[in-house]
Amino acid sequence: MINASKISLRFFEPADAERLAFLANNKKIWLNLRDGFPHPYTLDDAREFIERNNNSNPQTVFAILYEGDLCGAIGIFKMEDVYRKSAEIGYWIAEPYWGKGIASESVSRIVEFGFKELDIVRIYAGIFSNNTASQRVIEKNGFIKEAVLKNAVYKNNALLDEVRYAILKK
Repeated sequence: MINASKISLRFFEPADAERLAFLANNKKIWLNLRDGFPHPYTLDDAREFIERNNNSNPQTVFAILYEGDLCGAIGIFKMEDVYRKSAEIGYWIAEPYWGKGIASESVSRIVEFGFKELDIVRIYAGIFSNNTASQRVIEKNGFIKEAVLKNAVYKNNALLDEVRYAILKK
């Protein structure tokens, strides 16, 4: 478990499935994530997500808790082949918890975890151009904008740019 003030990160547990399904079943969240994140988000989706991540080695997907309550998820995914020294992060926060600094602190913790526990030198994030809140979170954590990939994303019947950010191990 990774603790930071009111925010902690821990592995998902089977008992989280109901709350996960409830929180994740939100189109506003889905609009900012890749299509591997389903909408609607069902209890079966939550159970499968938890089982898949708990069986991965190493486990690099965490439940985000705010004052002990599940409020989102964050993960860091090590790349392969010639990109094996890099990892990508992804995260989401449930709507009732937006604007509390939870994403920013969670990103800080996962970056620390990634550089300490994984054999990587670079962490990156691809953020849809219309998700300015997530761009602020990443920038607050020292990520540098590396590129804007024009019309790289097709989501909800619309083409969007993807803004690519990265941070290097110090």
